[in-house]
Amino acid sequence: MAELSLFIGKGGVGKTTVSSAYAVLSALEAKNSRVLLISSDPAHSLADLFSVRLGDRPKPVALPRGRRLYLWQVNAEKEFRAFIGKYKEALLATVESGTIFSRQEIEPLLDTALPGLAEISALLAVQQTITSSAYSHIVLDTAPFGHTLRLLQLPEQFARFLDFLEIAGSRDQILAAHFGGSVESSPRRFLRDWRAMVEAVRQAIGRDARLFLVTTPEKFAVNESLRVTAALAASPLPVEVSAVVLNRAVTRAGECLFCRRRAALTRATRAQLAKRFPNRPVYLAEDWGAPVIGAAALHAFAQQVFRGKRMTLRSAVPPRVPEVRFQPVAWPTLDANLTLVLGKGGVGKTTVSAGLGYRSRSDHPKQPVTICSVDPAPSLDDIFQQEVGDEPRPVLGDRRFTAAEMDSAAEFAAWVRGVKDKIDQALAGEQSGVHVELSFERRLFSALLDIVPPGVDEVFAVFRILDLLAAGSQKVIIDMAPTGHALELLRMPDRMQLWARLLLKTLAAHRKLALAQDVAVEIAAFGQRVRELAALLQDSQRARVWTVMLPEPLPDRETERLRQDLAGLKMAAGPLLVNRVLFAADVGKCGRCRRARQWQLATLARLQARGEFAGIYVLKNFAAEIAGKQGLAKLTANLWQPA
Repeated sequence: MAELSLFIGKGGVGKTTVSSAYAVLSALEAKNSRVLLISSDPAHSLADLFSVRLGDRPKPVALPRGRRLYLWQVNAEKEFRAFIGKYKEALLATVESGTIFSRQEIEPLLDTALPGLAEISALLAVQQTITSSAYSHIVLDTAPFGHTLRLLQLPEQFARFLDFLEIAGSRDQILAAHFGGSVESSPRRFLRDWRAMVEAVRQAIGRDARLFLVTTPEKFAVNESLRVTAALAASPLPVEVSAVVLNRAVTRAGECLFCRRRAALTRATRAQLAKRFPNRPVYLAEDWGAPVIGAAALHAFAQQVFRGKRMTLRSAVPPRVPEVRFQPVAWPTLDANLTLVLGKGGVGKTTVSAGLGYRSRSDHPKQPVTICSVDPAPSLDDIFQQEVGDEPRPVLGDRRFTAAEMDSAAEFAAWVRGVKDKIDQALAGEQSGVHVELSFERRLFSALLDIVPPGVDEVFAVFRILDLLAAGSQKVIIDMAPTGHALELLRMPDRMQLWARLLLKTLAAHRKLALAQDVAVEIAAFGQRVRELAALLQDSQRARVWTVMLPEPLPDRETERLRQDLAGLKMAAGPLLVNRVLFAADVGKCGRCRRARQWQLATLARLQARGEFAGIYVLKNFAAEIAGKQGLAKLTANLWQPA
């Protein structure tokens, strides 16, 4: 079996760069080895990092000394198509023969929205690669924390889907057992095969994998890393951190305030990580002020990080571009009732969301503002420097400025529990044959609730946000999850309508019973809310999207793809906010920061040349992290646009 190394971390900490560097080093140092680098992040950037075009299968990339590294950006949707294609007819026959659902009702769910199956298909493809003899070492670059936690839950999720299929095909057996007869069960080999594959995934990830935690010296990144590693240990596939990589470290103070503060923060964070993860290596990845792109640069970076060698900068020369002038502008008004803040992980979405809310409260004192996070790994409490819970509560001492980190999983679990309780109470003590059919459908209904698509819990959080909008004239800001996760949430309304229709169908034959009527009303109301959400997201007068990015090559390319995805969802893209821009007066003669600024100016020049944004705004970089009222006042004191 191939050796497996997983790289996890908060969005934007550099997982792809660090894991790619490690894979390049592994491929060059191990003789006669075949190393495969896999990305499971829905917002892939491997192709950008290696400057190559990648398809849907592993592709070799040439390295020095005649070596090769194989790259694979897993396309979960295509893996799902291939996987379901093998079993679709058998699956449809099983469900159609054993339930009240017709092929016409089940097939759309399989084709577009089977709960978690796209992701589990990708995971199964990875597992099959691990157990094959094709590669000696596999390096897995994971999605940001929230998506990774969900990935580790997928085997359990898929096992529940298999339970649903078992129940779906058992109607005749239930009837026969009730009336004293027996029916021979048809051999559903594909169910046994799927269960075996799920168990193999559990073993491959939970047994021998080496786990690298990637973080940066920022307080927010470290706090989130510590929170999520505890969640990983308690996940259905408990895994422990084997090593830590402190990326974007500054070990030499340099000649500017930015670098001096960064160096002090690096020392403090390194000590904190060594204490939190004793007897495990903590690697330092130096920030050289330039992107690490291409196999040669990745190799030099890897030697610095994992072998302690000094990195050269021959490949880090920024392109020459004219100086960009910035003109101060007023902060734009939140002209829509609902504002969604999207972007790649680590670009400052939470900071920008809080800044938008703070500035709106300053400019419009009578206008209430609520900021809500639907990120599975939220950090509003860090930026407001106070506990932020599931219910909106005042922050920064302002009763009209409230914040909430929605406990979406608990919200959905409570709804499911309530629906199941109604059914159980209504059927308590009923044993007659008249209710055998309903008893079966109760089990089928319950199984459908258990295979809810991943991410629907976040939709319930958004429902609560809709309640906030309906309650009055306040503005609501949603701090979204990183790009890949956020797009899944925005695609969820269409999927949920299919799921709701199947729930209603299980009760249709008993629509005269009070039980069925009560539950049907509940499900119908849910379906109506899904339709309202879909309409709201596509209404540019009521919902506005702000995109946040950093002025760097990789975030630039990912942001361009995000805008295309939003167009496909028929959502109007609003302004673009470029965060953490270095100004000439601040960097002085610091070589690291001057080099970083040249790369930033090149990125800004490309943005202007494309001319595809409703407005480009710029926030300057600050030496200290933004937090609390004073930090947000400093952040929002000025805003610029490229001239």
